[in-house]
This record gives sequence, C-alpha cells and structure tokens, in this order.
Amino acid sequence: MSVASNLRSFSTCEISDALIKLGVASGGYISGLDLFSGNSSAKICAQAYTVKFVFASDTSAPKLSEHFVDTAPAGSVIVIDVPHQAQNAVWGGLMSCGAIARSAVGVVISGRCRDLAEHRALGFPVFARSHSTVGQQPFTRPSGINIPLVITPPSITSDYAFPSVTVEPGDWIIGDEDGVVCVPQAMEEDVSKEAEYKRAVDAQCMVDIQAGKGIQATFAKYRK
Repeated sequence: MSVASNLRSFSTCEISDALIKLGVASGGYISGLDLFSGNSSAKICAQAYTVKFVFASDTSAPKLSEHFVDTAPAGSVIVIDVPHQAQNAVWGGLMSCGAIARSAVGVVISGRCRDLAEHRALGFPVFARSHSTVGQQPFTRPSGINIPLVITPPSITSDYAFPSVTVEPGDWIIGDEDGVVCVPQAMEEDVSKEAEYKRAVDAQCMVDIQAGKGIQATFAKYRK
C-alpha cells in the first residue's frame, strides 16, 4: 500500500493521537481550519506544496516571478500561510479552477478564502480559517514557495498558546471534516503503525463500553 493510501485510511483524529503518542506536541493539528467546500465526506491526503504570504507593504520580502498556482505540482495540496491580522482572502474561485487544471487535490489556508459558491460548484476542497469579500490586492501578496512554514495559531488568551506546526514541502497533509493535520515525511511509517494500533485498541474499548462497562475501567484495561 502506498504512503498516501495508508495515511488516507485513518481519520485526522487517529493521526493526531498517533503523533501525540510519538511526541509531537501539537498532534500535527493546524488549528482553526474548516472545510468551506465539498461535502462532509470530503477528504484530502497528499504532499504539501507550501506558499508564504506577506503584507503588500513589506517591500523587503521576495517577489514571485510566476503565480504560485501555476507552479503547483500535480497531486499536491497547496498549503498557504497568511499573517494573522490580514482580513482579506488569498484564494478565490479562479484559483480553484487553476489548481484543478494542474491536478492539485486541495488547498489549506491559514487565512481566508472567498467565492465559496464557486469552490463548491467546482467540488474543490478548500480548508481555511475564515472567509472574506475582498481579495489579495492591495492587502497581501505571495512571497515564497516550497519553503518551510511555521503556522502559529492566533492566541486565544494571553497565558496560553497552542503549539505551532511546521510544514515542510513534501510533508503529508490530511484533511477531513474534523480538521487538518500535518505528518512529517520522516514519521510516515511510525504514524501509520501507531494509528493502526490505536484503532485496534479503540475497537476493543467500543465493545466493552457498548456492553455497559464504565469508560474509566475500560480505558484502564486497554489504554496503557
């Protein structure tokens, strides 16, 4: 079985549990992303093609010579990181159309999208933090592709911050109705093994709990 097929067989929850068990503080979870197009059964599992956005006012950051959608590899998930303060969308219907033409399988945006009806009509999976009516210009611009992205969730309180997630080009991105997770390439095999083990354990727990046994006793018996 290929890596993609193997990882795709697990839910994002199962993969996050495996990553936590393997010592990844965030569980690979890129927080706050929702599926804005596709039905609830829509799922993506592919390698990341990364894009970094900056504010248009940042004249020191590099500029791209080509549109980032035009250089997306076939079979990839486009992963975009946007400054938290940006209120504009960085992805619209024409971009989904272009991504489909290049056989990309979805887009994951730590930021906003727009043209929701167009994405849904195209059937292209779009995961994002939120949506907006205004586009990129004159607010933000792409500045880098195929570079590591350190995706930090917006702080909820002053005394707590959820761990950031680093997405390297080629890492595995899995998205479903529960959210989006990133699996580092070097951990593919270990994550699959741990997720398979955890699935078997949870299946045993389900049998006992359905039979009326307490959750605490069941967890103590199987989750060791």
